[in-house]
Amino acid sequence: MQDIYIGNLPYTLDENGIKEIFDPFGDVNDVTIIKDHQTGKKTGYAFVKMNDEGAKTAIEKLDKTECHGRTIRVNNASSR
Repeated sequence: MQDIYIGNLPYTLDENGIKEIFDPFGDVNDVTIIKDHQTGKKTGYAFVKMNDEGAKTAIEKLDKTECHGRTIRVNNASSR
């Protein structure tokens, strides 16, 4: 399993919308949209967990592409 970072997401996109974007590349096991702790508003980035091969393909195909009018960043999530 691999964690993928997605940045510059449209604030209107929900977990199901992100899953739909990544599903063509492999099984999506989890989607986590990061929200501000105080306001509860979306921060514009999320993490997707999927199998290694699907993750590699998704990163190659989706990085710097347009999603609902915004250019998203897609890459390997750094370990914390």
